[in-house]
Amino acid sequence: MISRGSHRQERFPIWLHWQVGIVSCLSLLNVCEGLAAEQAKQLQSSPRRNVLFVVIDDLRPALACFGDPVASTPNIDRLARRGMAFQRAYCQQAVCSPSRLSLLTGRRPDTIQVWDLKTHFRQALPELVTLPQHFKNAGYYTQSLGKIYHGSGKPSKDPPSWSADPRFDYVRDPKLRYATSENLQGTGLKRSASEAAEVADDAYIDGIVCAAAVERLAELKRMQRPFFLAVGFRKPHLPFCAPQKYWDLYKPEQIPFPVHGQHPVDAPELATRSWGELEGYTDIPQDGELSVDQIRRLRHGYYACVSYMDALVGRLLDALDQLQLAENTIVVLTGDHGFHLGEQGLWTKANNFELSTRVPLVIASPGQRRAGSSTTGLVELVDIYPTLADLCGLEPPVGVEGVSMKPLLDNPDMPWKRAAWSQYPRAREGNRHRSHGSVMGYALRTERYRYVEWIDWQTKQVVARELYDHQTDPGESRNVAADPDHVMTLRRLSAQRSQGWRNGLPDRTQQDAK
Repeated sequence: MISRGSHRQERFPIWLHWQVGIVSCLSLLNVCEGLAAEQAKQLQSSPRRNVLFVVIDDLRPALACFGDPVASTPNIDRLARRGMAFQRAYCQQAVCSPSRLSLLTGRRPDTIQVWDLKTHFRQALPELVTLPQHFKNAGYYTQSLGKIYHGSGKPSKDPPSWSADPRFDYVRDPKLRYATSENLQGTGLKRSASEAAEVADDAYIDGIVCAAAVERLAELKRMQRPFFLAVGFRKPHLPFCAPQKYWDLYKPEQIPFPVHGQHPVDAPELATRSWGELEGYTDIPQDGELSVDQIRRLRHGYYACVSYMDALVGRLLDALDQLQLAENTIVVLTGDHGFHLGEQGLWTKANNFELSTRVPLVIASPGQRRAGSSTTGLVELVDIYPTLADLCGLEPPVGVEGVSMKPLLDNPDMPWKRAAWSQYPRAREGNRHRSHGSVMGYALRTERYRYVEWIDWQTKQVVARELYDHQTDPGESRNVAADPDHVMTLRRLSAQRSQGWRNGLPDRTQQDAK
């Protein structure tokens, strides 16, 4: 039985239902608009995150936080405890300018058409927006101190990227590279390949750059404007010159000799050709044949320079703390490529092997949920651009060929890229190349393997292959590309390489990249 009250409710005019509904929706809309306005007001009033971007020249993962048992690197380790260490990060080409320009544009060498030390990416892509330029366009103050772009000639400068002219971007004065009287009285740019001097940190160019960066941080604090400050250190690039106190951190006999000091068995000559960078120093034989004492001295010098750079990074971190900037500043630290110290019979970089392409990468973002953790997910230097944009709430840049690593900061064990890509060109003869060279080596680094195809630039024919199984041969001492037991693996990796780098992206990003 229906009551009279219920009956009256049932006969309530339908137009009044609509009116009440409209009024309710309008009220709810007004409330939502008020909340949105309040959130926008809060976003406008809250400070935007700053970025301190540190690039260290020729730095391989010779750091304690990356598992190196020799390295004394307490300050970079401190940064890793604040953030995350990316244990398997790879550059796109293991030589300075192509790697740096690839990183700063978020594009791969073939896209920006930069494969040598002299070409500027704006020759191919004049309207491209770089990483610092993206932040500048968003209202950030952007500045470069030290070696960020290549640091030699035209590629060292890119006016659209910066709010102020770069400082110390091109410094090849021997008086800032050397400090001992013997080397200061020498001639030419290449004098001794190493130097231990009883001098202060600021006697060398990197100490001068660090002091300028600390001073600039204080000025930026007073400006009260979000900033993107890029600081580039030149060591441990040759010559291995560092104050004596950093040499004293190591006992030479405790620095191990190279494991697998010979070229990989069955590796093609294209893979193992010397870059010729070490030769030419006054204490290095022209044929590159080093004595035991010379090998020991060079390895000691490299570690001394790493610790020197670590101390300078410590000064930057201390400045952030003292200026109360640390809680609102993202810090990124990376090398531009790796480095050989006699392993595989190689010195310096300029090849496709693991030691030349793998780099240290640390990202510390305020409020990071998994601070102090690390990830073994495969990442690339082209991923830094979209990651920083993502962390700072900027719109993802169009055309960038990396992906944001922000999900890994929250979940370091999640499935990620299936491969990291690197490449290196060769001339038909000689250790230096121009442009794309005659043959391009394309390297694919997967969870287990490193696979390389050397492709003739004109005919596009594969002229040599390499395959290294990191499960059984982490030192890449033997090329097993011709091994019958690896036929199926070779076929699968060759197909993956031919499909291109997009095929290696995390599943959720592949469709967006097509």
